[in-house]
Amino acid sequence: MYRYKLIVEYNGTPFCGWQRQSGVLTVQQCLEEAVQPLTKDLVLINGAGRTDTGVHALGQVAHFETDKLLDAFRVQECMNAHLAELPISVLSVEQVDKNFHSRFSAVERYYIYKIVNRRSKLALDINRAWKVLKPLNEEKMNKVAQILVGKHDFSAFRATGCQSNSPVKTLNSISVERFSDQVIVKLAAKSFLYHQVRNIVGSLQKVGTGEWSVDKFQEVFESKDRTQAAATAPACGLYFWKVRY
Repeated sequence: MYRYKLIVEYNGTPFCGWQRQSGVLTVQQCLEEAVQPLTKDLVLINGAGRTDTGVHALGQVAHFETDKLLDAFRVQECMNAHLAELPISVLSVEQVDKNFHSRFSAVERYYIYKIVNRRSKLALDINRAWKVLKPLNEEKMNKVAQILVGKHDFSAFRATGCQSNSPVKTLNSISVERFSDQVIVKLAAKSFLYHQVRNIVGSLQKVGTGEWSVDKFQEVFESKDRTQAAATAPACGLYFWKVRY
């Protein structure tokens, strides 16, 4: 068997997330169908992360196996030809060792959350960012975010439907920066809880607008109670950025 690694970019707006599901359009399904003309059989494409409905990717990593020796460039060209009508692009393909696994070999995953902080409507960033009307203090958001760095119980930012065995995760880094009217949150960890990033951003936004103090944010985090935290930030602002192996 031969194993191939893909790096994929996509606009998640029209998809019901990454994972293949019956009766709905998903990124995994589209990729599997795009490579089928070369493999002749339907192969399973494993992703480094299962993005939700409406979540985007700048550098999703995936892999598949086939008993056919394929030219990597031809795989990329063939897949992109079949994906021409969809907002998915295969950025690179390479043959890798059989020990490589897009999910289990990952050392660190990176996410970006994009906020557009202005009153005027979105044109270029519609469905690709969260528009927040109230002025945000990104410096205050960045300062309070550092409370989250390290190994903690993230129950306050864990979705009800999370299937992880433990709410304890290690957040390696988080930053909040402003670029003109855009406020960008960057996070890195080996793995995340379900909706963890969007739940964190939802509460950081409360700090940025002045609705919450730094002490309030810390109190919510230490409560380990999801009902005390802010609402989940919209999916449209979240991007699966890249993976380190």
